[in-house]
Amino acid sequence: MMDRFERFSYAISEISRYWHKIASDELKPYGLKGPYAVYFTALNRFPEGITASRLGELCSRDKSDVSRAVTLLESKGLIVKESEGGNLYRAKIRLTEAGKAIAVHINDRAKLAVNLGGSGLTDDDRETLYRSLEVIVTNLQKLSRDGLPE
Repeated sequence: MMDRFERFSYAISEISRYWHKIASDELKPYGLKGPYAVYFTALNRFPEGITASRLGELCSRDKSDVSRAVTLLESKGLIVKESEGGNLYRAKIRLTEAGKAIAVHINDRAKLAVNLGGSGLTDDDRETLYRSLEVIVTNLQKLSRDGLPE
């Protein structure tokens, strides 16, 4: 029988694995990889644009990953960088019309996947699940920062 750690680790791993597969399947027609889905959803929430640094924070991605994504998405005409006074260092990144169309598609498909993935859960189950996950994340963040106690 699995203990709590194994059950938790297995469930999180499987959720992540299937989520990435679904995202990859949805982005394949655009010639993009699944991990880019988070960039579309984040950028879609900020139509006025955000900096690459802020995008990385929102998506929990490091600077090099964000930089590669921005370069690729810009080359495909899905985002634009708007400079502040001719300086691209703190440029705002925003979706183009083509990028917005993909973001809407991704958001719609993500909502469908979440609804179907959570079928069989009551509203109370769902509230308990999300509240529990938030507590676990907060606790693990603290442990990650401070280390495990002796």
